[in-house]
Amino acid sequence: MTDQNDLLFERARAVIPGGVNSPVRAFKAVGGTPRFIQRAQGAYFWDANDKRYIDYIGSWGPMILGHGHPAVVEAVQKAVLEGFSYGAPTEREIELAEAILALVPSMEMVRLVSSGTEAAMSALRLARGATGRKTIVKFEGCYHGHADALLVKAGSGLATFGNPTSAGVPPEVVQHTLVLEYNNLQQLEEAFALHGKDIACLMIEAIAGNMNFVRATPAFAKRCRELCTQHGALLIFDEVMTGFRVGLHGAQGVLGITPDLTVLGKVIGGGMPLAAFGGPRAIMEQLAPLGPVYQAGTLSGNPVATACGLATLKEISKPGFYEALAKKTRTLVDGLKAAAAAEGQPFNADSEGGMFGFFLMNELPQNYATVMTTDNAQFNALFHGLLDRGVYIAPALYEAGFVSAAHSEDDIAATIAAARDIFRKR
Repeated sequence: MTDQNDLLFERARAVIPGGVNSPVRAFKAVGGTPRFIQRAQGAYFWDANDKRYIDYIGSWGPMILGHGHPAVVEAVQKAVLEGFSYGAPTEREIELAEAILALVPSMEMVRLVSSGTEAAMSALRLARGATGRKTIVKFEGCYHGHADALLVKAGSGLATFGNPTSAGVPPEVVQHTLVLEYNNLQQLEEAFALHGKDIACLMIEAIAGNMNFVRATPAFAKRCRELCTQHGALLIFDEVMTGFRVGLHGAQGVLGITPDLTVLGKVIGGGMPLAAFGGPRAIMEQLAPLGPVYQAGTLSGNPVATACGLATLKEISKPGFYEALAKKTRTLVDGLKAAAAAEGQPFNADSEGGMFGFFLMNELPQNYATVMTTDNAQFNALFHGLLDRGVYIAPALYEAGFVSAAHSEDDIAATIAAARDIFRKR
């Protein structure tokens, strides 16, 4: 049988750089041909060959209810009939903003945008505008979108600033970005001792999902908060991935830390292009049209996207939702650990809410450098083994996974059985 995925990939590469519109989709890290998806429902999607997969990427996090949830579909269909976009305010924007603020106590005001990159970039500009400072602190392995100032790797030493990780980013653009090692308290202390008076903000994924799944330790998160307060810098939690995914109040709710600004995305749009950033009124009122920090977007607060987001937030706010989701996710990671142990495969895993990660090593890593010591060949074999058996995980060892409310006990059992079979035959 002719593989339709191969044919589509060949067509795509002729007209789209690399054949994909986001790099990780290209399977470059794992090899092989990406699957071109034609439809999805519940916990599954089907590729161009009509092969079904149990979906553990969930559009990289947004599909917390699964694909095609009836209440969400109904809300979107109704919104579409009313109009795609107006370029003018709607009541639904207010309703979504009110719903977000009710669930994230650290936020008093919120601005809706269209992507996580846009939200992180805007929060960064707002932090600089509100503090009058230039320097930002981020951590290696945390991804905050592809804005120039955030595409940066660590310098040659603590006192040096970052180097661009992408062509097209001039060195002078990242000269005010400090990149530190995640969970390294000593580096954190020294950075603020050296640069504290110049630091506008510290931006962090408090549960990182872009080096697989790595938690900030409670002591590290607490010290980030204390040092920002002490030096007059703003603490920004990037919760594009964790917001409404690890719990109803995000990673800040799990850790009990109050950030100054929060960046949200993915789940708040329910699969539509929608993101947001927010914080205390005094900071948010620095934004235009009230203040001097400019930010704008033609499709911000899109009426179809806000309908999708509102319907999603309503469903996940129902009593017991997160308890059930967390239990399901924990069953998956515990089952994978047991399957690996039974076959003598080094393996460890962690989860929070509906987000999880695993590592082909005996200890859970605390930083990006340790994550990158994972055996790529072993991961690639596991990825393709699962794919062949109808289980779709992220095609890169540094991406977290996601369980939805639509995943069944049978789905999880089938996934664990597939993994054990692969471990046995390695």
